[in-house]
Amino acid sequence: MKRSRKNYSPEFKAKVVLELLQENKTINEIASKYGILPKSLIEWKKQFLENAALAFDKSSVVKEYKQEIENLKEENEKLAKKLGKVIVERDWLQGKLKSLDLLIRKTLIDNSEGVQAKTQKNPSLSLNRQLELLSISKTAYYYTKKEPFSSKEDKILLDAIDKIYTEHPYYGARRMQKALESIGIKVGKRKLSRIYKFMGIRALYPPPKTTILNKENKKYPYLLEQITTTQRPNQIWSGDITYIKLEKGYAYLATIIDWHSKKVLSWKLSNTMDSYLTTSILEEAIEKYGKPEIFNSDQGSQYTSKEHIEILEKNGIKISMNAKGRSIDNIAIERFWRTLKYENVYPKGYNTIKEAREGINQYIEIYNSQRIHSSIGYKTPDMVYYNLSNEMLGSKIKDLLKAA
Repeated sequence: MKRSRKNYSPEFKAKVVLELLQENKTINEIASKYGILPKSLIEWKKQFLENAALAFDKSSVVKEYKQEIENLKEENEKLAKKLGKVIVERDWLQGKLKSLDLLIRKTLIDNSEGVQAKTQKNPSLSLNRQLELLSISKTAYYYTKKEPFSSKEDKILLDAIDKIYTEHPYYGARRMQKALESIGIKVGKRKLSRIYKFMGIRALYPPPKTTILNKENKKYPYLLEQITTTQRPNQIWSGDITYIKLEKGYAYLATIIDWHSKKVLSWKLSNTMDSYLTTSILEEAIEKYGKPEIFNSDQGSQYTSKEHIEILEKNGIKISMNAKGRSIDNIAIERFWRTLKYENVYPKGYNTIKEAREGINQYIEIYNSQRIHSSIGYKTPDMVYYNLSNEMLGSKIKDLLKAA
């Protein structure tokens, strides 16, 4: 039997998307708050951003929807003529409601404040009567689905998988299972597969059979095969996405790094993982630092999207993509993920997106300006990128000590 879908008003969608764009809560938290699927929230956000320009061109909006307004007027007139059939239709709908899926019927319940008080001014049905009409028991109505992997043991397991995968992003389910056994954690392959999907690992690293590809998007060859060392800043940039585990759900961190200096050029922490996340930091990096000769990424749908490719082509940037299943091709940014998580994310244990954004921002500032790297001659990324001397670094450290 065909199931009806619940329709949300444009005002409600706009309200939810604006809350999503504030990025102070994970997509799971917002979806749970309003009883909406995360997939729907991602689609609403995409529609909102694609049509944002219409807010500044009212004439085009009026022209575009003028015919629709006329159609609605005509439809309203027809509906007014059908009011005489309301009793027959009510009886018919009552029978149909009982055949709907339980989850759909639960969405039809009006449980607003004062619903129990039936008066002439407030003729709403009581909650008990609504449950009776919809054939829903009180037990079914008050049942709340348990959050997956929320037990203490599961959280320990997720943390272990997170740490192992950050260090060995090429591990498949079988290797991950063996790695967990080596530290005393046993988990079945089916549960491990469910956890991989829940954590979003498939969308973040490209080991065999885990990269989410868009078959319609063009893939580009890997251009860095013969490059062993870079010669200068802005020769090669790398882009990638990783997840940050929070108390409730996950946030997604997109970053662009300069291969030569290891400097983090641009980054953004978001509650959704879409093409806007990657295009926004790419435009920001180009505006601040110019453009690179080559931009390297994995073959994920965010980097093969039309929007991301157009920015690269418009600026004359050569496009390079990792071979399928080879995260090692993007080694510069993979090493940064490991450093960030072991030195900041794991010790801090962030609970909210706001905490994570503030903490990661402080860490990246220190990473760029103060943290020395053995791979670049025990200098900081800023020193190498801007070609600063050791004396200038020493002077800066002295200033910091005096300020402290």
